[in-house]
Amino acid sequence: MLIFQLAIILLASKIAGDLSVRLKQPSVLGKLLIGIVLGPTVLGLVTDTDILKEISQIGVILLMFIAGLETDLDEFKRTGKASTLVGIGGIIIPFGLGYFAGIYMNLTSIQSSFLGLLLSATSVSISVQVLKEMNKLKSREGATILGAAVIDDILVILALAFLMSMAGGDVNLTKVILKKVLFFVGAILVGWKVVPFFLKRFSTLRVTETVISSALIICFIYAYLAEYTGVAAIIGSYIAGVAISVTKFKHEVFEKVETISYSIFVPVFFTSIGVAAQFTGILENIWLIIILSLIAIVSKLIGSSFGAKIAGFSWRNSFGIGSAMVSRGEVALIIAAIGIENNLLKQDLFAVIVIVILITTIVTPPMMKWLFNKD
Repeated sequence: MLIFQLAIILLASKIAGDLSVRLKQPSVLGKLLIGIVLGPTVLGLVTDTDILKEISQIGVILLMFIAGLETDLDEFKRTGKASTLVGIGGIIIPFGLGYFAGIYMNLTSIQSSFLGLLLSATSVSISVQVLKEMNKLKSREGATILGAAVIDDILVILALAFLMSMAGGDVNLTKVILKKVLFFVGAILVGWKVVPFFLKRFSTLRVTETVISSALIICFIYAYLAEYTGVAAIIGSYIAGVAISVTKFKHEVFEKVETISYSIFVPVFFTSIGVAAQFTGILENIWLIIILSLIAIVSKLIGSSFGAKIAGFSWRNSFGIGSAMVSRGEVALIIAAIGIENNLLKQDLFAVIVIVILITTIVTPPMMKWLFNKD
């Protein structure tokens, strides 16, 4: 069954991506929408199985690894201030509006704060693909977006740990913060000293494809340790990509990882987002879904855009950067799952949030295409 589903996903995602490009939209939009068509909601040809989720997880890890490989580290350093402003701006307004929306919905103050944090999350895995298609991943705007996503992730996760400790969860706030600090310090030091040495030594082994294998080992270990310390796996794989990008193995790794990723894993990731969509009970909560979706999209767009504008970008590019931060993706889904486990999110609201996350993910590619290209 899995083999048949993979064949269907690859065939449908490539055709849907091509149709999307012909309609002057990013190919990723077609891949997202075809997932809904293939999934239980419409045709039922593909089901959201555990093994498909694992393949999808590898896909998003590799996608962010590629983004790291393509990162210009000098440009990344130069956009540090801009990334910080975009990241913080993209948290303040979504958190505030999310909190007041929760209060209006008669949630407790803690639950409302959690809703605000949930809407503050961002996931640029979809945006990375759009930036690649528009040849903007290596631009100042692209570097700002990637840096802002890392900052956003750190601040939201730390705030979530603080909130859970206030809610009476079994959370040692000092331990949580220390683990994350150790991860980032360790990741940078290892990337600086150990990664080049490991690649050089491992590549001399007298077996096939040692360079690409060593790169994937680094990528997966970074992703695992990031997830283990409470940081998103995609941040770990992105940092691994950046570490390898400054070595002489960069181009060989990039070419081969891109081939592996886009031949199977990345298409499964994009399509599985639509496959996992559940639309049961959507009519009963349609107005709540519309209102929360508008809050999610507008708050992140405005907050991040103002941060970019303060950093010196034009209004057009500022809104382009803001649009790239709109997608909540798998990061918000992980936070929502944490909310369910710790009674910070009710089950009926969880179903609504999942649809809102899907909507933010679907609207991001066309928004980016329109705002970045409308000159």
